[in-house]
Amino acid sequence: MLPLADVQQRLRNAVVADDFRAAAPLLIGGVDATRRLAIHRRHYETSLVAALMGRFPATAWLMGTAPIEDAARRFVHIHPPTAPCIAEYGRHFGVFLAAEPGAERVPYLQSFAELDWHLGRLAVAVDLPAASRDEVAAVPPLELANARLTIQAGTHYVEASHPIDDLIRFYLANDAPERLELPDMSVWVEVRGARGAFRFARLTPAAFAFRASLANGLSIGDSVARAWVADASFDPGAALALLVDAGLVTGIDGQWAARN
Repeated sequence: MLPLADVQQRLRNAVVADDFRAAAPLLIGGVDATRRLAIHRRHYETSLVAALMGRFPATAWLMGTAPIEDAARRFVHIHPPTAPCIAEYGRHFGVFLAAEPGAERVPYLQSFAELDWHLGRLAVAVDLPAASRDEVAAVPPLELANARLTIQAGTHYVEASHPIDDLIRFYLANDAPERLELPDMSVWVEVRGARGAFRFARLTPAAFAFRASLANGLSIGDSVARAWVADASFDPGAALALLVDAGLVTGIDGQWAARN
């Protein structure tokens, strides 16, 4: 008798990779057992393609539903889910789309698709109580550089070679012009979402480096260093105050407890 893991791998390859050879000896009963297994394969493909299309509505709006569905069918067999939560599936679909033939005509496709995926996450976020200036100031000055801040979960930072924030606004407002040519202009965007509403703000490269680094778990000192690479005149004190005043900081080193 084959080990369970081997049986599972053979069935997985049949459903995901359309490789029925190793699984065929395991299938018994009926006239053609492989046809029954093919039903599971179609269900696998259909359900995951539907999940992807649900996570990338703006991308389908931009590129057309048919080509995105075709790409999704290929994607689900090459990149099956690795986590039990299907809502998290497809995070790297934008990278896959950018490698598709013809994608070079839309140089911002990957960044736009990645933003599209994150909007689904931000739409269900809920803002937590924010830290005040006094609470941040309570951190001893000598410890501040090594402190790490917790940023509101409904926040995302995206750098793009074109103003995709304008493009996503057209989609969200259902008010796209008949023809639009995005200028070749880099943007650094902070996106905030909560309870289905979104706010977009363009940042300077230095402010973006500072905030995105903090959101990625870097210390204040390391985040400032990255900002200084972008702009040597960056003022960390003013930037930290703006961040706190915007209600983006919810904790310091995980020790600050927000009051209800």
